[in-house]
Amino acid sequence: MNTWQGYALGSAFFAALTAILGKLGVATINSHLATFVRTVVILIMTGAVVTYQRKWDSSGLSSQTLTFLVLSGLATGLSWLCYYRALQLGNASQVAPVDKLSVALSVLLAVVFLGEKLTLKTGLGVLLILLGSLVMVL
Repeated sequence: MNTWQGYALGSAFFAALTAILGKLGVATINSHLATFVRTVVILIMTGAVVTYQRKWDSSGLSSQTLTFLVLSGLATGLSWLCYYRALQLGNASQVAPVDKLSVALSVLLAVVFLGEKLTLKTGLGVLLILLGSLVMVL
């Protein structure tokens, strides 16, 4: 499991659980409060992992790296606020496929901003994700 594929599959599995458990968690409280509780849990959990692994060395943390991490954190926070509100208002089976459009958007943004190549195979995959999400939501 110590490969990018193993971690990616773990991410997908736990993201799927996030949709189901999140839908149940926002049933009786404000979605923003639910996001806050989730964030505190994540903060404690990741702090525990970093402490357990003794990885608190921040010598490689440049101002550029910190800027990108802060911006990424803001994007994550906005994503989670939107996601939990969407779960509160809609069905998890509809919200999750729309949320997963982030996969296609990530590929396109990687091509534009990171200079990654868009191969025929990747382009077809992006198109299938877009079509699959549309089919599931309509």
